[in-house]
Amino acid sequence: MARVYATAAQYEAYTGVSPAPADITVRLRRASQFLDAQVFRLCAYAVDDAGMPSDTLVAQAFADACCAQVEWGVDVGDITGAAGVGWSSMEIGSAKLSRSVTATSGDEAPGRQIAPAVWDALRSPDMTPDVLAVGAVATC
Repeated sequence: MARVYATAAQYEAYTGVSPAPADITVRLRRASQFLDAQVFRLCAYAVDDAGMPSDTLVAQAFADACCAQVEWGVDVGDITGAAGVGWSSMEIGSAKLSRSVTATSGDEAPGRQIAPAVWDALRSPDMTPDVLAVGAVATC
């Protein structure tokens, strides 16, 4: 079962947007999965039996990071990462853009980028190495 690090109430508190979008639970779940795959799996932190951060500071930082990731998707107009997929040529006024449709995976889409505020949450002065080590990779 996927871990979800933030709630609708946390999103509202983080962004000041109330009420949260109707699909906020889906967006927070997707952001949690994305950050698990891209960031959190490369960090060292204590967890509870459900795999959630057991330190309250780390849990709050993860919640803020997820809220930041959702807010980023809204701000850049790409909440799924699909904006970078599928166009071979495009014209807006005198601007003309093109690229190969077959070479586009969507990984470069704005919605698939890590929001800068994610790093702000994880690198705050409260996140000392004894509670969260960002970029820690270990093997057994």
